Amino acid sequence: MTSQNLDQIYKKISLVVPEIEWKFHAPIIEKINKLKKEKDAVILAHNYQTPEIYHGVADISADSLALALEAAKTKSKIIVLCGVHFMAETAKLMSPDKKVLIPDMQAGCSLAESITGQDVRMLKEKYPGVPVVSYVNTSAEVKAETDVCCTSANAVKVVESLGTDKVIFLPDHYLANYVQKNTKVKIISWQGTCMVHEKFTGKEVEDIKKENPGIEVIAHPECPPDVISASDFAGSTSSMVKYVKEKQPKKVLLVTECTMSDNVQVENPNVQFVKPCNLCPHMKKITLNKIYDCLKNETNEIKIGHNIAEMARKSVLRMAEIGR
Repeated sequence: MTSQNLDQIYKKISLVVPEIEWKFHAPIIEKINKLKKEKDAVILAHNYQTPEIYHGVADISADSLALALEAAKTKSKIIVLCGVHFMAETAKLMSPDKKVLIPDMQAGCSLAESITGQDVRMLKEKYPGVPVVSYVNTSAEVKAETDVCCTSANAVKVVESLGTDKVIFLPDHYLANYVQKNTKVKIISWQGTCMVHEKFTGKEVEDIKKENPGIEVIAHPECPPDVISASDFAGSTSSMVKYVKEKQPKKVLLVTECTMSDNVQVENPNVQFVKPCNLCPHMKKITLNKIYDCLKNETNEIKIGHNIAEMARKSVLRMAEIGR
C-alpha cells in the first residue's frame, strides 16, 4: 500500500478519526493490507467496527445478513471476520471449505449467549409442531435446532414465509415485540436482549428531540418498545444506513451501537449526527493489532462439528433464499 492510498483512507475518515490517532493506525493498516494480499485473505467487518477497521482494512463492510452472503461468494482462501463470534460461525457455515478466523475468540454477544441448543429443544417439546425462527445473532448450536434464521432486516418476511399461525421466535425479546406488531402470526418469544440496545430509553430519545428540534430519530428494533414509539423510523442496520443515504436529514440520531454513526457519517458528511454513546464491549475487542496477529499466524480458527454445521447451514441457507 502506498502513502497515497493511506492518505486517501485518512481523507475519508478524518471527520471521525483525530489526526493524532491516525498516526498510530496508519502503519498497522498498511501492514494488514499488504499481508492480506500475500495470504489471499479477505476481511469482513460489521457495521459496529471502528472506522479505522471498517474503512481502513475491510474488503466487505455490512450487516449480519450481507456478511453471511458475501462470505459464501468470496474466492479467497482465508476469511477474517471482524465482528463477534456468532458472525464468524455463520461465515464458516456459508464457507465450510475456507479457513475462517476471528481476531478475538472472546468477542461474544449477550443475545447469542442468552440461549442454548438445549433451551430450543425444551421449547420444541413445549410447543410441538411449532416452527422455530432464530435471529442470526445465535450460536451454530442454536441454529442447528432452528427451522430458519432471520435478521432484523427480514424477520417479518421470514416469519410470514412459514405459512403458520404460530412461530417460536428467538432469542431477542424486543425484536419479537417488533415483529409481533407487524404480523398477525402469534409470536412465542424468549427473554434475550442486546446489552447495548436495551440501555436506551424512550425518555432519553424524547429529551434529545426536545434539545434538537427537527432531528430525525432512527431506531434498531432490538430497542425497547418505548424507544421504537418515540422514533421516526425503526429498521435493521442496513435499513438505517439506507434511510440516511436517501433522505439526507439535516440532523439525525441513530439509536444503535455508537460506532455505526461514525461509519455512516463518513459516507454522509452533510448530515449532522447526535451520538448518545452506547458501545458494544464485544465488538470493541476487535482491534487492528489483533487483526494483524490473527492473520499473520492464522490463529483463532472457527471450527464447528460436522453434524451441527450441516443442520445449522440449512437454517442459514433458508434465510438466504428468502432474502430481505
